[in-house]
Amino acid sequence: MKIGLLVFGLAGLLALISFMPPLAGRLRLPYSVLLAIVGFVLGVIIHVHGWAPGVVADFLDSLQHFEISSETFLYVFLPVLLFETSLAMNIRRLMDDISPILVMAIVAVVVCTVVVGFSISAISQYGLIVCLMLGAIVATTDPVAVVGIFREVGAPRRLTTLVEGESLFNDAASIALYSVLLSVMFTGGEVSMTQVARSFVLSFVGGGLAGFAMGRLATTLFGWLRGWPAAEVTLTVALAYLTFFIAEHYLGVSGVVATVIAGLVVGSNGRTRMSPTTFEQLEGAWAQFGFWANSLIFLFAAMLIPRMMAEITWMQVFLILVVFVATLFARAVMVYGLLPLLGRLRLSTQVSPAYRAVMLLGGLRGAVSLALALAVTEQPAVPHEARQFIAVVTTGFVLMTLFINGLTLRPLIARLGLDQLSVVDRTLRDQAQIVELEALRERIDEIGRNEHIGQEVLDRLSAVFDASQAGIDTAQVHQLTQEQKVTVGMGILAGREEEMFFETLKAQVVDWRTAESLLARAERMGDAVRTGGLAGFESALEGDLRYATALRVGLRLHHITGRPFWLAQALAQRFTNLMCKWAVAHRLIRFARDDVQPLLGPDVTKIIIAAHRRRLALLEGALQAMTLQYPGYAQHLQEAYLARMARSMERIRYRDMLAQNLISGETYSDLVKQVETRWAPLEKHGALDIALAAEALVERVSFFEGLDDATRSAICKVLKPRLAFPGQDIPTRVGRSRAMYFVASGAVVLDLPDNTTAELGSGQIFGEMALAMDHDFQARVRSLGYSRLLMLHERDFKKLLARFPDLRDKIDAIVRQRMRAVEVWQQFQSGERQHEPLPDLTAVAATNIEGEEVLLAAAADTDTSVAKDVLSEEALAKEVPSERLTTEPPAADDAAGTTAKA
Repeated sequence: MKIGLLVFGLAGLLALISFMPPLAGRLRLPYSVLLAIVGFVLGVIIHVHGWAPGVVADFLDSLQHFEISSETFLYVFLPVLLFETSLAMNIRRLMDDISPILVMAIVAVVVCTVVVGFSISAISQYGLIVCLMLGAIVATTDPVAVVGIFREVGAPRRLTTLVEGESLFNDAASIALYSVLLSVMFTGGEVSMTQVARSFVLSFVGGGLAGFAMGRLATTLFGWLRGWPAAEVTLTVALAYLTFFIAEHYLGVSGVVATVIAGLVVGSNGRTRMSPTTFEQLEGAWAQFGFWANSLIFLFAAMLIPRMMAEITWMQVFLILVVFVATLFARAVMVYGLLPLLGRLRLSTQVSPAYRAVMLLGGLRGAVSLALALAVTEQPAVPHEARQFIAVVTTGFVLMTLFINGLTLRPLIARLGLDQLSVVDRTLRDQAQIVELEALRERIDEIGRNEHIGQEVLDRLSAVFDASQAGIDTAQVHQLTQEQKVTVGMGILAGREEEMFFETLKAQVVDWRTAESLLARAERMGDAVRTGGLAGFESALEGDLRYATALRVGLRLHHITGRPFWLAQALAQRFTNLMCKWAVAHRLIRFARDDVQPLLGPDVTKIIIAAHRRRLALLEGALQAMTLQYPGYAQHLQEAYLARMARSMERIRYRDMLAQNLISGETYSDLVKQVETRWAPLEKHGALDIALAAEALVERVSFFEGLDDATRSAICKVLKPRLAFPGQDIPTRVGRSRAMYFVASGAVVLDLPDNTTAELGSGQIFGEMALAMDHDFQARVRSLGYSRLLMLHERDFKKLLARFPDLRDKIDAIVRQRMRAVEVWQQFQSGERQHEPLPDLTAVAATNIEGEEVLLAAAADTDTSVAKDVLSEEALAKEVPSERLTTEPPAADDAAGTTAKA
């Protein structure tokens, strides 16, 4: 075929499909149904177009010579359709309903294949393999027709996600089953369920891994192409085709799953890796690509219908009806049987009866089924009767689903009320209209006065406002409970929070890593609010402040390797996130006061603001803990934040001047370069120095004062620096051995037996009694802030005591002091000793006292409250041994033992 006629034919089809959407809207037909009708008509008239004038005849002649094969569908159109749908899908919402989606995408395909295969095999002369192949071909659903109807009637977003997600993944299951059954037919072997299951799992999982890898590679390359929108969009087009082809031909896995996963990765990460304007261009470009691919594939598939149905018989018409009933029955088993069962077993989210009814009729078939049937007709090894049977039945079945399911879906949605706003949404809509119409009336009156417009004109406009306001049911807002209003308001603020973070990314105030983290947390917060209202918000606050996985991994790597690089990076990321959340929380409170209050009233707004003030207080506490620990780094972050804000504002101002023709394009480019040069030095904040070297931390611990250099050097070699987060439990048993700690900076809190707590600050130690007494204590120690600790293992502890007498004496003094405090506390608990007024010895007990007699006197006379101040977790000991606590010989312990008994 000449290239000129090919281009002419494609251009003519594109011109034709450009009129299809408005025509489908006027005829109130699903867009895919109209395309099928037009394609069928074209398929008929291209064979009898001798009557047409020259231009039309040439156009129809070019269509007649199109070489439409199954590979054209699978390799030209299918990657675009899959990538466009997955790119536009919200991966968070997809994961929320992943259980029912995978059930309908995988299990439903298997059930449909089995039901159709055995049903047709029982009533026809065709073999089981051929019938099962037919079942696999008709098992795949087409989301385009259904989603188009959903968008036209305004169906709920979750229903759209369920149907789109199912259709994205069941293509892979259907094609995998089709390929296995086709290979069985070629080899003449028997169907092995083990073989089918193994092939499907490898194909599905392998395709997912391949797609994820290629999607992540593409998002990495976006950083190199940033600032070149055309190049970034072109890379995504190449990604869709390369992922599909490489997965299919080189890796032997599902290209469908690989393309879907790659699209999901780009859709979730692309908006932060690309510039925001580029991602908007990307979405618009792929929407156009998807429209072309969907329209052309339906037209080409429908044009094949006359040829594929040319040899139809009445028996095959009956088999088409049987297939339609069998697929409907198989889908009903899944929708009304398995999905509710999974919901009751808490293995899946609940799907409402109305949603299930729409999902039952929403299983329309389309171009993929026709492409697989066409692929069978192109296999010379398949007998002619089998090829003709599969082609005819598949084509007839696809037409039945389009015209029966497609035409009844819209009335069903309307009958179930799924195209209507909920009571809460309608009330919010009416209240928004009331507020906005009143404000608009005031603005129009002001414009009329300023522009000297006649009073008669203003009166007519005022009458329009009066009529509009009178038609709104103002009583509906009072029908909502306060809880419903609060839920609505919290949902509004959750959506606004996501927009604020995206605006922050647009302004380039934060980098893409920070933006990814902030947007992910904001989406989780929004989901919790929409499902649980105020209670969901309160429960999500803990997750909002939870330490990220990267921070925990960095801490673990620091403990293993001793290198603080990863930990410092993760702490810096948390610092930046807290600052951004704190700034947005302030703006949200102002937004609630200024914009939400007119809609929901002052009482509801007060509750919403109080909840967000609690969140702001938690953010301030977490941020203050890091600021106090790292004041220099906090200052660097504040400088970088303001520098980026100034850069963004200056760039926006120059862009506005360019739009108003105040400056030329060359001047604008030069000004932007100067902006980057001006603010770049301040944007680079300093590195976070967590200063966890043992030598530096030992200098902070007063316990090590007075030790000679040899002793200090030996101690530094065995001490392990540790950083504890606020609220983190500090283990006194590491593996199979015990450990004690020195607090270099920060503070820890110990839970005491009487449900009170004791705090230990810088320079103090804990865990030493368990090591000295060789006895485990059931104690819980938590860090109050970002505490820097020095950990000493039990084996190193014993070696140091045996080697350095000065260190042993210090440990002995503290152990005897705390041991005596435990005895006193136990005497008070048992009633053996009564409270009596004593002088305040807190300061004496908290310091290191040289004289052993003074220590014992202070411990013997101390009150219970004073004892708690010097207790470590060893206060939980059930028995206190009376023997010497160090490894000295018994003879050297006589005097100390006598004094302790006294």
